[in-house]
Amino acid sequence: MVAVVGDIHGCYYTFLALLNKIGERYPGVELYSVGDLVDRGKFSCSVIDCFIENGFKFCIGNHEQMFLHFVEKTDPYLALNWIQNGYETTLLSYEQQPEKIDEHINFIKSSPLYFNLDDCFISHAGISSAYKNIIGRRFEIGSEEFNKLILRDIAEETSILWTRDTLLDLGKLQVVGHSRKPEVVIKKKNNAVYIDTSAFTGNGLSAVIVENSNILEIIFEKTDNRDF
Repeated sequence: MVAVVGDIHGCYYTFLALLNKIGERYPGVELYSVGDLVDRGKFSCSVIDCFIENGFKFCIGNHEQMFLHFVEKTDPYLALNWIQNGYETTLLSYEQQPEKIDEHINFIKSSPLYFNLDDCFISHAGISSAYKNIIGRRFEIGSEEFNKLILRDIAEETSILWTRDTLLDLGKLQVVGHSRKPEVVIKKKNNAVYIDTSAFTGNGLSAVIVENSNILEIIFEKTDNRDF
């Protein structure tokens, strides 16, 4: 059994409140995030600190990817994209502690693009149905060949960080964020659940409790006004 949290986007106080609910109902449950810890909300630095301090796990989202390329100056296009996608609040969150940027960038770089767990498959945007004729016939999920395919297409619109396509049924539940919804949406036909409920706009932050591809509970926390 695992708890998976949607796109936090710097909404630190909302995240703490959601953590309390999860801890009360499922003490000791292992916690994961679908990524996009940063940008838009006010407290990106505090959110990453919380993950590091508590050993929470997250898979890289497109906003972490843009942040990374901006700081390391490795991809001008993604760096520019970050400037157009909520970077200001992230930089402001480091204003009093700029020395943490390097530590946090290294933490992002050490995090995976997905978690292929017994209970579910967790990634930021999911595995697109565009891969229908490749994955399953040629590549085993989690294999070296699968990883090469994911990395090859990382900047594409159909990639694990960016896709908004219908997702591929992997034979286990896919838990994803990225595509904002007013509430958690379960797509039974594709064996997928979308858990980005737009915390940074004032709606709320969601988590799902998953065991063996079954959603045991959806937990929701209305966004704390301090976060945006």
